[in-house]
Amino acid sequence: MIPAEYEQVLFCDGAIVSIHSTVLGPALGGVRFRPYPSEEAALQDVLRLSRAMTYKAAVAGLDYGGGKAVIVGDPHAADRRERLAAFARCVDSLGGRYLTAEDVGTTQADMDFVRTITPYVTGTSQGSGDPSPPTALGVFCAMTATAEALWGSADLAGRHVVVQGVGKVGRALVGHLLAAGCRVTVADVDPAATAVEGVEVVDPARAHAVPCDVFSPCALGGVLSPATIPELACAAVVGSANNQLADDACADRLAGRGVLYVPDYVANAGGIVNIAEEPDGYDRARAEAAVRRIHDTVLRVLAEADREGVTPLVAATRLAEERLRRRPTA
Repeated sequence: MIPAEYEQVLFCDGAIVSIHSTVLGPALGGVRFRPYPSEEAALQDVLRLSRAMTYKAAVAGLDYGGGKAVIVGDPHAADRRERLAAFARCVDSLGGRYLTAEDVGTTQADMDFVRTITPYVTGTSQGSGDPSPPTALGVFCAMTATAEALWGSADLAGRHVVVQGVGKVGRALVGHLLAAGCRVTVADVDPAATAVEGVEVVDPARAHAVPCDVFSPCALGGVLSPATIPELACAAVVGSANNQLADDACADRLAGRGVLYVPDYVANAGGIVNIAEEPDGYDRARAEAAVRRIHDTVLRVLAEADREGVTPLVAATRLAEERLRRRPTA
């Protein structure tokens, strides 16, 4: 059953498009191409992801709503192009209420292809491009803000960061961390992905339990659960993965362990912030400056949480919902 808060959920040709909200503007969010175990699993994923996009855009101060899409199947199958074309037609049928973008299992080249069928696509080679580098930069800026809040300095030199998941975002984040003088440990289910000079490598199943300053989940969601939270040995969790919490109650469990959790949709907003610069004529320097302001957004969320005596997740949710109530007037 689809909760009433969702404006529209469209099933078409093996894809699902979820529009959670267009209160602040057109729903923006990427498309995942994955072999989900069932349509129900795909539906639950796209619902959670699209809702998070609403809150991500709201907290970041963007005039976009929340949407997401999934294509259910093997992204490496021979019919990949046909599946993407069918998805593009589905997006086009929505008339601009949903703007798609690259996500897990899709590429910038895919978005260029989708653009040949529908104009309602972002992050193409003619626009803001691959969202992974700005997403990584935003997570890095979220970490500097976390360091400032915890240790009184935004300087990460000498801090130990464990990055779980060394895909496009994780690898770019590792680059920022090494440049900042961090000790970096990485983990990935693909051993080839961990071949990065200057890092230590651990088993991905135990990455969350490695003693460190910051644990950074940058793979898929659900890594922070009642089973893993007691095993954490970090001061903070700041990562790019969506839906890091198995459920919202895990935010309280983290607080109970004394672990500072920066909500994923606050830390990983760099991609959408970057894309939001497209309508005014994309300028990379202006976009980077906007992404770097995630540092200030995180400080605002953490200060609000401290002032109200709530978790950062509750504080971020309140800030987002306040902005949604103050919807812009035409």
